Parts: sequence; C-alpha cells; structure tokens
Amino acid sequence: MEIKSGSDFNADFHEAITQAPAPKESLKGKIIDVVEKGYLLNDKVIRFAKVVVGN
Repeated sequence: MEIKSGSDFNADFHEAITQAPAPKESLKGKIIDVVEKGYLLNDKVIRFAKVVVGN
C-alpha cells in the first residue's frame, strides 16, 4: 500500500495514531507522516497503515 504525505485520510485503510499541528493550512485533515506501512492482500487490509494526521 503506497501512502504519501498529503494524501487524504481514509479510515478504511489508515489508523490515525496521533494528530499534530499541520505545517500548512492545506494539510489539515490530511496525512502528514506515515509511521508504519500497511499491507493489502487481494484488496483486503491485512495491516492498517499507522499515520499522523494534521490538525
């Protein structure tokens, strides 16, 4: 599962482990950092990606 900074947060694929102040106004509610990569198997989530979300 490829996740980049600035991507939209989607609870079906991501687990928000914390929130942090967004460095830019455009990053509010979006992914700031990926702490742990997630995995898919045949379009089913095996492990959710652990991410930091902008606040």
